[in-house]
Amino acid sequence: MTVKQAVIKKKSVVKLALSGLSLSVLLTLSACSGGDNTPTDEPAVVNETEAVVVEPAAPAEAEPVVEVETVEASEIKAEEVSAAAAEPEVLAADAGAALYEKQCKVCHEKGLLAAPVFGNKEAWAPRIAKGIDTLHMHSAKGFNKMPAQASAEVSEAQVHAAVDYMVAAAS
Repeated sequence: MTVKQAVIKKKSVVKLALSGLSLSVLLTLSACSGGDNTPTDEPAVVNETEAVVVEPAAPAEAEPVVEVETVEASEIKAEEVSAAAAEPEVLAADAGAALYEKQCKVCHEKGLLAAPVFGNKEAWAPRIAKGIDTLHMHSAKGFNKMPAQASAEVSEAQVHAAVDYMVAAAS
């Protein structure tokens, strides 16, 4: 093998390793977010060593037009709005534990993406000191490396229950 061939082979191995690392980071992030594609304040991880070519999609058939009735804001009664907002979501007693096992455990079991490990009092103490409302907001909407956990499939109340479950284990 010539020196030139060895250099080319080494570059190929490095590109392959970077691709694998990038893929594992993306999979980890998608597992933590439960598939939620809500944009966060953090820039996306980009692999600058490879170019991705996206083929344009075939033109889709026209979707049928659906007429929607519009309602003026003045037509909505204040009692209806406050009654809907006042009704809390009723959750099962183990909703927090269930969501932790399904979604949160991926990062919080091993501390991926700087997540505090479940049950580690030392790691959780500075976060708990910020207050439960802050923890609820950060978990539902995202903060630093943690993507938003509230989505179409997971309500904010479920996320709050999972946070309460993890805080109780670290208290």
